[in-house]
Amino acid sequence: MEKDASLWWKTGVIYQIYPRSFQDSNADGIGDLQGVINRMDYLAKTLGVDAIWLSPFYPSPQADFGYDVSDYCDVDPIFGNLAVFDRLVREAHERGMKVIIDIVPNHTSDRHPWFLESRSSRDNPKRDWYIWRDARPDGTPPNNWLAVFGGSSWEWDETTGQYYMHSFLKEQPDLNWRNPLVRQAMFDIYRFWLDRGVDGFRIDVAHYILKDPEFRDNPINRDPSKGELKKTGDYDKLLHIYDKGHPDVHAVYQELREILDSYSPPRYSVGEIHIADWKTWATYYGQNNDELHMPFNFALLVAPWKATVLRKIVENVEKVTPSWGWPNYVLGNHDEPRIAGRYGPLIARQAAMLLLTLRGTPTLYNGDEFGQTNVTIPLEEQKDPWGKRVPGTGRDQNRTPNQWTAGPNAGFTSEGVTPWLPLADDYKTINMETELKDPTSMLNLYRRLLAFRKQSKALHSGRYESIDPVPENCFAYLREAGDEKIITVFNLGDTTMRLNLRRFGRLEIIVSTGMDRSGLAESDHIDLSPWEGLVLRVLADKKS
Repeated sequence: MEKDASLWWKTGVIYQIYPRSFQDSNADGIGDLQGVINRMDYLAKTLGVDAIWLSPFYPSPQADFGYDVSDYCDVDPIFGNLAVFDRLVREAHERGMKVIIDIVPNHTSDRHPWFLESRSSRDNPKRDWYIWRDARPDGTPPNNWLAVFGGSSWEWDETTGQYYMHSFLKEQPDLNWRNPLVRQAMFDIYRFWLDRGVDGFRIDVAHYILKDPEFRDNPINRDPSKGELKKTGDYDKLLHIYDKGHPDVHAVYQELREILDSYSPPRYSVGEIHIADWKTWATYYGQNNDELHMPFNFALLVAPWKATVLRKIVENVEKVTPSWGWPNYVLGNHDEPRIAGRYGPLIARQAAMLLLTLRGTPTLYNGDEFGQTNVTIPLEEQKDPWGKRVPGTGRDQNRTPNQWTAGPNAGFTSEGVTPWLPLADDYKTINMETELKDPTSMLNLYRRLLAFRKQSKALHSGRYESIDPVPENCFAYLREAGDEKIITVFNLGDTTMRLNLRRFGRLEIIVSTGMDRSGLAESDHIDLSPWEGLVLRVLADKKS
């Protein structure tokens, strides 16, 4: 185990909070920062996570629910104010938890003062703070780049007679990170929050900030089924080579790392980086531990739940993560369908066990620990701009309010108040209050895994090794640190499986996905029910 306290992120577990949906404290139907404060004891004591990551809470017109920032150095009134934020940081730190905040460096709101100046005239001093280009001779956009949320990446501006670039909505113009003034202004924003005591940043679309300076057309994708998003819409019809991820981006994160390291203790960074190629993904660790602490690993988010697939992903991560780097895993977030909705309740339990026993930092998404599912919302009632523009891509389904109790509005907001998104129909049984009383619940499975992980050196800092031979549909691995050996096994099939682990000696079942098995295991074999998982401890008195 690392003894340096500044490396807390290597042994800790991070919990993402989507503030709008976490806890409403003022009865307006929208979650807020005071609501997070009100649930601090749950996070630190009942659940037992080590850090919270707050999705954006900055002033914003809410075109993309906070990812269109109009002021990077304040709090939107719907969430509170800076004094409440400062209190949140203090309350978290007093409980031993770190605070990570979301930062959005690629684009601002079109109502940000910078952009209002930039679009006011071609000779405005901030004109070059954004990406402006002339039309092609026929009046069409400068190139074929497409926006993630549908349509062209270019929006015509009548006032100044040029196009500006937006990788997402037209209300989210991209900043020009090749302008040193932009870079300095954004780094000052990082410092603003670091000086307020935050422990690190989740960097939104971190690889988007630098594009091809020649603005070349992206090539056609001959196999859209293997596109980046794997969703409906035109985005996957192109290979996105030139509109993001230019190699110059690495110099930006080297400079940011210097800033983070200048604080005592050094602060943490994780980047949202959707890159399928493992070797390219790993370059964001830097050449010598000098860029991001971690690029988010999203491979499990889209993986078929098969033993061979899961094992290949884990072994790829182990292979490409540099010696100074540290792996990480994600199974849910505010952009993807919920685990229980993707896989069902049995596999959702396996997912929890996998996430919390692999080598690397796990990130949980609020509500997944209760087994919350996706909520079907009719298209005409959806609020997510992506879902409204490109049917089938909506994210409202996985952003619905946290389900705390079986009472009115699931305890998220006051009785009689309409939540900003509808609750799931199952909230009276799938909620914190009910599950705490059930020893076999999903929440108690998470609590048991988190508590064991915290005190197990093998789990939070030990080495990883796949176990062979194993039956078909089995994924098994060893975690080891010093004299502690922990084995995790999964049956990823619909028939009972018998697994021979006699070479390890006597085994103790620490936790099962059903929360219904514990104690000494059979000495020569382990039987696993369909879709069951077990965490086992190798006892010291190994048989010869």
